[in-house]
Amino acid sequence: MAVDPWARPSVQDLHRVLESLDQSESENNRAVERLELNVPAEVKTLRGNTVSAMTREVSREGIGLIHRGAIQPGPVRVKMASETREFDYNVQIEWCSPCENGMFLSGGKFVRPGLPGVDQAE
Repeated sequence: MAVDPWARPSVQDLHRVLESLDQSESENNRAVERLELNVPAEVKTLRGNTVSAMTREVSREGIGLIHRGAIQPGPVRVKMASETREFDYNVQIEWCSPCENGMFLSGGKFVRPGLPGVDQAE
């Protein structure tokens, strides 16, 4: 059965990609601690496209995502949901890089509403 090129990656896809990156804790030069968080998310771009994604990690300042198809750097809205609550964040995507199986890793910073370009991603 063919895989939908825009379908949300599974948790197994995420773990496979992260294992292939062979990240070492000694190479983590990040200023802010990040927590692994693997939940479904939707990214709404400035052009109005909705991209299904999975979160990879989250910190006080930003979020990492995995998805099929590239997302251009710039302001987006990221929606996530738990069983009891929905979360909606303004994010400035700063980078997007291809990885295996037609998937992409991206990362961005949380931004406050009212900043130029952010509210247009609704």
